[in-house]
Amino acid sequence: MAIQTPTPTSTTAAPSKDGADGYVPVNAPGLQSFVFALFFVFGGITSLNDVIIPKLKDLFTLSYAQAMLVQSAFFAAYFFVSIPAAAIVQRIGYMRSAVVGLVTMAVGCLLFIPASYSGVFVTFLLALFVLASGITIVQVVANPLISMLGKPQTASSRLTFAQAFNSLGTTVFPYVGAILILGSLATVDVSTLSGAALDAYRQEETRVVVNTYIGLAIALGLLAFAVWLNRRKLVETAAPTESILQAFDLLKQPRFALGALCIFLYVGAEVAIGSIIVNYLMESQVLGLGAEEAGKHVPLYWGGAMIGRFIGAGLLRLVAPGKVLAFAALATIGLLLVSGLSTGALSGWTLLAIGLFNSIMFPTIFTLACEGLGKRAAEGSGLLCVAIVGGAIVPLLMGHVADEAGLKMSLVVPAVCYAVILYFGWYARRSQAAVS
Repeated sequence: MAIQTPTPTSTTAAPSKDGADGYVPVNAPGLQSFVFALFFVFGGITSLNDVIIPKLKDLFTLSYAQAMLVQSAFFAAYFFVSIPAAAIVQRIGYMRSAVVGLVTMAVGCLLFIPASYSGVFVTFLLALFVLASGITIVQVVANPLISMLGKPQTASSRLTFAQAFNSLGTTVFPYVGAILILGSLATVDVSTLSGAALDAYRQEETRVVVNTYIGLAIALGLLAFAVWLNRRKLVETAAPTESILQAFDLLKQPRFALGALCIFLYVGAEVAIGSIIVNYLMESQVLGLGAEEAGKHVPLYWGGAMIGRFIGAGLLRLVAPGKVLAFAALATIGLLLVSGLSTGALSGWTLLAIGLFNSIMFPTIFTLACEGLGKRAAEGSGLLCVAIVGGAIVPLLMGHVADEAGLKMSLVVPAVCYAVILYFGWYARRSQAAVS
């Protein structure tokens, strides 16, 4: 972030010379486990949106565009909260900020209770925005903190390991969510109900959603309490602040600006595809599955990303990152083309396979965009975090296309996103030093 976060020192380790980049590594294995848990939790809760969307779409008889407002409300938090979250960390430090984020997440989960009683779709969007605001704060804490908890030389391995926990969460949560939430997806035609009968039906059917999020709220509260008890394990001193606006002149650099655009497009495409998987697999011309069974396939999409990260970690040591990114984007475009033009199992499984190639995109785009920024890498990182708002916009666009032309035709939207990423990969195939 453009705002400098506090510099941590450890109560158990003396300052090290390794902290040449502005922080002192912390020797605190217990804190590493805590950060890994954060990655698991916020990754898993984010992926639950893919299960909630078909549930709310059915209950409120929504169009695809309206249903995608779930993602819009959720990912809008990254745009509005990322910079304030950095300011919170600046003022109160990492551990206390983590508590603030976890408590905010718990409040967002509990807001599903009044949302259910109201029977109004907008109240669910408000609950999701509050929940995502807490996740944004936690993510602003977790990303830099995992790099600080150890030697800089091993930071990349810790980040990869932490991302694996994130992927584990996105794999486990949708499967459990499909059983708890979609398993009760009713066969009642909501369009035949009205007035008090409709309100009562929606309250009854959303109760399973509420129960799921109440359970999450309890778990988040316990995790926040555990973090609070360990808040003194990381002693932090404040760093001087800088103007946030200074970071925006980085967009004058073509490589960084294109990278920021690709973060926007990638997150949007990944979220958009994940959002339509359940409804897509339920299509008679695809797999014709029931809602619960289709929901159980969502973890295959996110699980592919987990497997791909381990494969990509080795591959990126042998091949230029830009070339790997370009190949992954090209493969994804091919899979979208095959899925859109085919039917049956081939159509369904090629869509799910996209997760495997998505795996290396975010970290690779992020690294390529920040390459050559030097001391301004932190500012660039903040802007790239704001670009995650693509998850709020691209799915909405895809939903509009799905309403007008069908789900298969809507695959054109992410295909265009991956085409831009393909260009960026080829553009950045050589290091910044080699072209400057």
